[in-house]
Amino acid sequence: MIVRDVASIVGTARHASGKGWESKRLIVASDDVGFSVHDTTVLEGTELELEYKHHIEANYCFAGEGEVVNLATGDTHTIQAGSIYVLDKHDRHKVRAVKGDLRLVCVFNPPLVGDETHRDDGSYAPSRNQ
Repeated sequence: MIVRDVASIVGTARHASGKGWESKRLIVASDDVGFSVHDTTVLEGTELELEYKHHIEANYCFAGEGEVVNLATGDTHTIQAGSIYVLDKHDRHKVRAVKGDLRLVCVFNPPLVGDETHRDDGSYAPSRNQ
């Protein structure tokens, strides 16, 4: 059994951040469960352009209000507490935190190691076991 709390992640290699976001990686590849789980905050007013070329990501919003834009179609979806979106086709997208900080529980498959940050193209590098 694995039991962790967010406070134990702060300030470690599993606490990644970039311009307008931070992510605390609670479950990572070394936990050997087949996915990673992150507590992620996108700061109000931030817009991120992302494309996870090597990962599938599910995002459950539990606070704040924002938007996710599918850049292939232009479709814009409101994200708020209780919303989930899944990037099941490695979708290039934008995430915007519109009202308050956008708080997300993110699940990645394959799992992240824990210290990754976005590359220039908005993706993470392939998992080390890919």
